[in-house]
Amino acid sequence: MEQELRNLSKVWISALVSICYCYFISCRISKGVLRLITILPVSVLFLVLPLSFSSVHFCVISALFLSWLANFKLMLFAFDQGPLYPLPANLYRFICYACFPIKIRQSPSPSGIANKPIPKFVFAVKILIFGVLLHIYEYSDSLPRFAVLSIYCLHIYLELELVLVFVGAVVSTLLGCDIEPVFNEPYLATSLQDFWSRRWNLMVSAVLRSTVHIPVQRFCTRFLGPDAAVLVGVMSSFLVSGLMHKLIYFYAIRLPPTWEVTCFFVLHGVATTTEIAVKRTLRWRPPHRAVSGLGVLAFVSVTGVWLFLPQLLRNNVHERAISECLLVIDIAKRTLFISSS
Repeated sequence: MEQELRNLSKVWISALVSICYCYFISCRISKGVLRLITILPVSVLFLVLPLSFSSVHFCVISALFLSWLANFKLMLFAFDQGPLYPLPANLYRFICYACFPIKIRQSPSPSGIANKPIPKFVFAVKILIFGVLLHIYEYSDSLPRFAVLSIYCLHIYLELELVLVFVGAVVSTLLGCDIEPVFNEPYLATSLQDFWSRRWNLMVSAVLRSTVHIPVQRFCTRFLGPDAAVLVGVMSSFLVSGLMHKLIYFYAIRLPPTWEVTCFFVLHGVATTTEIAVKRTLRWRPPHRAVSGLGVLAFVSVTGVWLFLPQLLRNNVHERAISECLLVIDIAKRTLFISSS
């Protein structure tokens, strides 16, 4: 654990120095390919940094924050687009916008649904459920495999949301501004389009929209027309998301890819584009939100167990992640006991 903490310090010092370079050097170069070339060494470094960790949590979080989101934001910055343009008022804000999955809450909200803050009691219930899940894992040997898979699906969602909420709260306090929630109650989604574009991991959706969806849509509009171009843009976003998840899996497992997780996102891309096309062409009226919501949750859960989880389970990534959570809880208990005594 001590070695991992030292590696964590080295990784984030390297990241901060790299972002400072982009702020002081790259921003002075005119936008376009030349600025992109000056940013490429930083992008390569951000792809290498997660390999410094053996911890699942440190590895996956640094891969999400740096290898994926920060690299995509810097790519947009090279062309004066994205959250890093216009240039933030100071270096401190530039670092926060580049390195962390945050988006400043706007008023009035451009999307309405994305700006709804999470009620405190809902957040408290999620923390309680997460703690119960960690306790249930002690009896996993006596549980059916399907139950363990279901618990682990819920674990992934809750832990990801809790980590991102914690990071957002810290950055919000430091910057003195409100941050938009990264998740918007995905279990209330009424369609796949609603789930992926307005409720699940909104920071990733926003970055993919700017870096993949909109450029592909604009390019394809010339040849396919606006309606088909939108579908190609959506499908391209899912494909890129699948490839980036595959990269994160590689960081965590360090084995050649099996492409199951990429197939998961390609499948959801096909399903979502089909849903959009049906809604547009047939003017299809969706069923009651309770029925459609259950259908969305069932489809996401079944395909997740089928394609998203197997590689993690085969390589015992879930056991490593659970052990790390229990270790952190044990350290916290000891610290509280020492401080109280």
